[in-house]
Amino acid sequence: MAQLLILTSAQDQDVLPALGLLNHRARALPAEAASLVNAPSCDLIFIDARRDLVGAKALCKILSTTGSPAPVLLVLTEGGLPAVNADWGVADVVLAEAGPAEVDARIRLALDRHTADATSSKIQTSGVTIDEASYSAKVHGRPLDLTFKEFELLRFLATHPSRVFTREQLLSEVWGYDYFGGTRTVDVHVRRLRAKLGDSESLIGTVRNVGYRFNVFEDGQ
Repeated sequence: MAQLLILTSAQDQDVLPALGLLNHRARALPAEAASLVNAPSCDLIFIDARRDLVGAKALCKILSTTGSPAPVLLVLTEGGLPAVNADWGVADVVLAEAGPAEVDARIRLALDRHTADATSSKIQTSGVTIDEASYSAKVHGRPLDLTFKEFELLRFLATHPSRVFTREQLLSEVWGYDYFGGTRTVDVHVRRLRAKLGDSESLIGTVRNVGYRFNVFEDGQ
């Protein structure tokens, strides 16, 4: 059973009649940006676009830009289908007249895809968890307060475990070809990153006269 949030401007709030025949919990709120501020947590969001395509698109864009934690499904009449494209940032569309089997299938598939996308955006190795979607990282469950470049350096090394990179290679891959600073920048960032990770050499190892590598330990040890 999923927790659903329905954003609608309809007076009767009977946006998707088939939902009443399904075992999901649904709550309706006005289709306004202000409703998103204190909206309850949910697994999936329905946006009613039957009467106001412009307003519905604006809400979709807000949710897409702010990184909605839940997938968004758009409820439409058949006449509104030609107006929808990838710019709306929705997971799927469903016609208001859809039957319960179709609605349930679209909910299930949207949730499955959302879970798969969230999983694929995370890197987990040696006790380190890197969430590329939210630009956050943890070590053994402890959040790390990283700068943008520290995060990028950690992500790059963790996605190439055990491989040794020279300072010049790291400058190129993390800072870019147009960076004019010296390799000392890499050493400084590695030192700061090690301090935040909580150990000096175990996760990011030094290969003498070559560069650095991300060490892999079994079971995150």
